[in-house]
Formats: sequence, C-alpha cells, structure tokens
Amino acid sequence: LTPTGSTSTKVELRGSVLLLECIAAGLPTPVIRWIKEGGELPANRTFLENFKKTLKIIDVSEADSGNYKCIARNRLGSVHHVISVTVKAAPYWITAPRNLVLSPGEDGTLICRANGNPKPNISWLANGVPI
Repeated sequence: LTPTGSTSTKVELRGSVLLLECIAAGLPTPVIRWIKEGGELPANRTFLENFKKTLKIIDVSEADSGNYKCIARNRLGSVHHVISVTVKAAPYWITAPRNLVLSPGEDGTLICRANGNPKPNISWLANGVPI
C-alpha cells in the first residue's frame, strides 16, 4: 500500500481541490474504498478517479478537515491508511462592515465578522488610528 505506514498528513487551502491517493498491490487485485472517519464524504463534491485510487474533493472548506481512510481489500485480507487532512483558510468575510452615515448625536453599529484558519484577529481603526 502506498503511501507507506499507517498514517500521513495533508494540508490544503480553502476553495481548492483536495487530492488523496492510495495505491494498493496484491493478487487478486485489491478493491479500494474511501471513508471519512466520524463523518460522511461530502456529497456532490466527491469524485473517485483512477480506479478509486484517487479521492478528489472539489471546493474544500474547513468542514472537510478530518481523517480520511483508504481501505484496500481482497479475499485474502485488507490493509488501510489514514490521511489526516487540515484545511487552512486566509481570512474571509462572514459579514463585511458596511458604510454608516450618521447625524450628530445619532448612535450606530458597525458589524465585522470574519473567519479563517487559523482564526483571524479583528482590530478596529478610526482614520487609521486604533480604537
């Protein structure tokens, strides 16, 4: 089974394509199966290619992080390999701040919600000066 050993790691960027490969040898030729430990493979974004040797997930997000196991099995036995996937993300807006026009004495609220992996720090500035 390639990759060798029982585990490996993979880091991918949010929005890109995740490709995991598992190549097994044996006689009779093993059948490969992929599972996500503790979850489901994402529907509509998961594709098996190259006779199931390659697991392809398009448009990955942080929710796709986790352990993916490939299992190679024939009638004489089975082997498996776990690939620990971490999806990193540059900061992105959940709710971007919007311009606010206020009259003197009026109150207003600015909302800024961002996410990413690692989680971004949010800081507020007024005319370039931290507040």
